Parts: sequence; C-alpha cells; structure tokens
Amino acid sequence: MDPVCINDVLRDDELRSILSRLDNDKDKERFGLVCKKWLYLQSTERKKLYVRAGPHMLRKIAARFSRLVELDLSQSISRSFYPGVTDSDLAVIADAFKSLKVLNLQNCKGITDTGMVSIGCGLSSLQSLDVSYCRKLTDKGLSAVAEGCHDLRSLHLTGCRFVTDGLLQAISKNCCNLEELGLNGCTNISDTGITDLVNGCQNINFLDINKCSNVGDSGIFSVSKACSASLKTLKLLDCYRVGDESIFSLAEFCKNLEILVIGGCRNISDESMKSLAAACRCSLKKLRMDWCLNISDSSLSCILSTCRNLEALDIGCCEQVTDAAFENLGEIELSLKFMKVNCPKVTVAGIILLLERCTSLEYLDVSSCPHVTKVGCEEVGLQFPQCCKVNFVGNLNETDVF
Repeated sequence: MDPVCINDVLRDDELRSILSRLDNDKDKERFGLVCKKWLYLQSTERKKLYVRAGPHMLRKIAARFSRLVELDLSQSISRSFYPGVTDSDLAVIADAFKSLKVLNLQNCKGITDTGMVSIGCGLSSLQSLDVSYCRKLTDKGLSAVAEGCHDLRSLHLTGCRFVTDGLLQAISKNCCNLEELGLNGCTNISDTGITDLVNGCQNINFLDINKCSNVGDSGIFSVSKACSASLKTLKLLDCYRVGDESIFSLAEFCKNLEILVIGGCRNISDESMKSLAAACRCSLKKLRMDWCLNISDSSLSCILSTCRNLEALDIGCCEQVTDAAFENLGEIELSLKFMKVNCPKVTVAGIILLLERCTSLEYLDVSSCPHVTKVGCEEVGLQFPQCCKVNFVGNLNETDVF
C-alpha cells in the first residue's frame, strides 16, 4: 500500500481542531514545526502576540497572524526604546488587524491623537485599550476611540493628564457596555464628568480615580447609585474632597463592593466606616485606609469583627488606632493574609492580640510602628505564622496588593 500523507486526509478545519486541543504552549509551537502547512495553520490560529515592530514588520505579522485578537505593544519604563510605537504603527494596526479586541499601548509615549483617531476609525471590534502614561493624548483622540469602538469594555488612562470631563461625556454617549475605567492621575476630571459618565455607563465594576483631586462626594454618590449592582472595585487614593457622604452612599447602594481604596481621604470618620462594614460584611476583601486620620479603634474593631472575608487591610498612619482595636474580637478567626499596621500607638501587645486571630497571615508590615521592633518581638517570644513575611524596616520593592 502506498504511504498516505496526513495532509491529504485531514482538512484544514480538522487540523485546527487538533491544534485547539493542545493545552501546552510548547506543544502548540511543535505543531508548527511539522511542515509549512501546519506552521501556517498554527500562525493563523494564534490569538495573542507581544511584539516590538515598525510598520513594515507589522504588515508581515498581520499577514501571518490573521486571526489575532490581542496585541501587546506596551513598553517598560526602564527598558523603553527609541522611537518606540508611533502613529504610523497605529495606522497599520487599524488597517490590518480588523479582529483585534485587546490593544495594550502602555508607556508608548510617542503616540498622539492622530494615532488614536486611526484606532477609532479602524478597530470597531475593540473591547480593551490601555494607553496609560501616553502623555500626549487628549480628549480629541480618545473621543474618536469612544465614537468608533462602541463595544469598549475596558479603558485605562493612568497618567493621561490632558484628559477632561469632555472625554467622559463621549464615553457615556457611545460606550454603554464599559465595565472598567482607570483614570489615576487625571486631575482635570471633576464630579461633573463622573456624573455624566455613569449616566450612560451603569455596568462599571472597576473605577480607579486615584489622585483625581477634583472628584468629591457628589461624584461618588452618582457612581454609587448608578452602578450599585455592578461596582466591585473603587479606588480613591488622595481624593481629599471625598468624605463621609461618599462612604454612606456606598453603604446604601453598593452591597457587592470587594475592593475599596480611601488612603489619604482624611475627612472620613468612624460612623461612615461602620456603616460600610455592615453593608459589605460578606463582600469586602481588600481595604486601604492609610492616612485616614479620623479613623479610630471603634471602626477598626467593627471592620475586623464584621467583614469576615477581608483578606488585605492597610491602616498605616491612622494615628488614633491603638492596641484596643484588637481587643474583644472574641473567638473570631480572621481571613487576613496581608496587613499594614504602621500606627504610632500600636505596641507589641496589640500585635500579639492580632496574631491570635490571624493564623493565615502571609505579610505583616510594622515598619513605621515605633513600639514594634524585631528585638521587642523576640524578647516576648512572639511567634509569627510560619509562612508570614514580617517587614520591620520598610521595603521599596513591595508589591501593591491594592
């Protein structure tokens, strides 16, 4: 019997079915080494690519990876190259990658509104865009994206300081399916823009407005009410206009909140935090409230005893907190895995009380507690959980869990 070539027996769709059943990335690469036909099929089935390329190479990549869904052109701050991604690159991408849904351009500092207009005109299927730290972008280019990409679900604009309320109006009008928005450091955003945003986008589950100093209680009230069913993550670091009214509105409407960052919001007090703890007792997992100077033992004790699924807590520089916050917790077994204490009045006695209830703790930061030292803990024979990393001296490379 004459030998039979597998390519004469199996059709392309059958070979693609075989490829789709390979779970290991190395096996998928080996698939492409069999012959040119299998290499072509392996290339056309690839969904994600991380590249460094100019317009000429991007056209070749588009021809080979015709079904690409996710393209990552992001640059590292420490390892960026010149000239990096340009508007010409974005024009090629908009023309050649029509199936693209995810585009990462983080730290591509050379791109301008011209490139964003190309993306808006060419990639109607785009669902996720990250242009964080692309500092030349303004409302003009990003509004073109909003107007052309109606299925946009995720948009990250951290460090885009020229963005204003005008962009939020365009997003509200055109992108009703938006779920995730990052505006960290967009200081021209105000309560008016945030209110306009949620009038049209009521499915937001992640909102980062860290360091948006012009956003206050009225904007957060609008978010709480409009996105009550969806909101899970809200970041308000150093939003000094945010106070108790914001927290009370979250407690009233947002029962599914999982992550809340209010570090530096110095007008927030005990009563509103107690209200939030009661409302989100089952959902809250991560809470950062460092430099909330009006927070005292009563609200912290309430949070610890009420929020039974809390995994990460930062109470750094809460000057009113003392050892008493960790007393009277009864037999409660806390779920905390990550905790920053760093309160000037907390002593080794308070840490002992805390550890009695936190047997699963993986990281504890006491580097700014003057009364808690490594020597002091050793003198009293304090035993930390076996897998717990204790930071006594500070660590600039520490991972941010919030």
